[in-house]
Amino acid sequence: MTANATRVLVLNSGSSSVKYQLLDMKDGSRLAVGLVERIGEETSRLSHTPLATGGDKREREARIADHEEALKAVADELSADGLGLDSPELAAIGHRVVHGGLKFTAPTVIDDAVLKEIERLVPVAPLHNPANITGIKTAQALRPDLPQVAVFDTAFHTTMPEHAARYAIDVETADAHRIRRYGFHGTSHAYVSRKTAELLGKAPEDVNVIVLHLGNGASASAVASGRCVDTSMGLTPLEGLVMGTRSGDIDPAVVFHLKRVAGMDADEVDELLNKKSGLVGLCGDNDMREIRRRIDEGDQRAALAFDIYIHRLKKYIGAYSAVLGRVDAVAFTAGVGENAAPVREAAVKGLEELGLAVDADLNAVRSDAARLISPEYARVAVAVVPTDEELEIAGQTYALVGN
Repeated sequence: MTANATRVLVLNSGSSSVKYQLLDMKDGSRLAVGLVERIGEETSRLSHTPLATGGDKREREARIADHEEALKAVADELSADGLGLDSPELAAIGHRVVHGGLKFTAPTVIDDAVLKEIERLVPVAPLHNPANITGIKTAQALRPDLPQVAVFDTAFHTTMPEHAARYAIDVETADAHRIRRYGFHGTSHAYVSRKTAELLGKAPEDVNVIVLHLGNGASASAVASGRCVDTSMGLTPLEGLVMGTRSGDIDPAVVFHLKRVAGMDADEVDELLNKKSGLVGLCGDNDMREIRRRIDEGDQRAALAFDIYIHRLKKYIGAYSAVLGRVDAVAFTAGVGENAAPVREAAVKGLEELGLAVDADLNAVRSDAARLISPEYARVAVAVVPTDEELEIAGQTYALVGN
């Protein structure tokens, strides 16, 4: 790697999509961003924005058969802007990998042994790890000489103590099948908890933070002195908060009931709980903006869905206040957390005894900057901190290979 190699390409490979960003770690600036979607379908779509040159977004639609073809198309777009994968300024490719189990507690340079371990974890992440693996193998084929780094969604949560990570089931069965709470959205929780400490003018080790990552997928974490001590997602991303299409916490016996009474098999229950539940199951919409519009028009079904969503949020804020003992800040992040003022207001309302309050005027402000929305008298700061998972992945990748 040359001395001026400061660029990192971040890849987030999904089952039918590839999101990517090219960043320069000299200053954290974005040189290009893009998305390939509907991979393998009759008509795929690629959108690419060359930020380094100030050019306009380029979009094209054509069939892209697989991830190899998708990444080659990405490479072509980058080359057209003078940012190709063959550039000596490219230091590494950082891959988002959803599940790293207990083995991977930090970003890791990918070799054959690492790739085999990621493959071994497919049974506990069947929807995510296979796509991540495909992205890694394709990128390796394109640049076999370049360091490829895996940054794991689960890594930040590996600091959870055993009493938080263990389920209360037979230990031998749990260990034999790797059943425990792993947590997800770790790069976001790591980034936001650290940025919240900065916002308070303190070091991460001096701050206890509850992070609420609220997007279509949603999770909460309790972060004590910069280390995760509890999080809402578990063996899979299904556990925890009410989400866009996922149920979150549910009595496990519901699964048995649906099998016995409704005759549903495992795949049908999986589909129900992961794709037909949450907000979309409750009211038919998983877009919080649309739900709020319907509430304003008097839609009772949308109002109930919102109330259930908020009720679960409050339960986790209360629970994590107890886990942490002392809370310095509650931070809202991701699409809903950053943009839905009514969600933030409702989640904190009634929790004054926990030291929480929101200033209505500050909460109403729309901004891309990290900011406090609590009044000065509040004992616990309430913050809105835009997440930046790509910058976190790039930063972790460059810290590993850039020195």
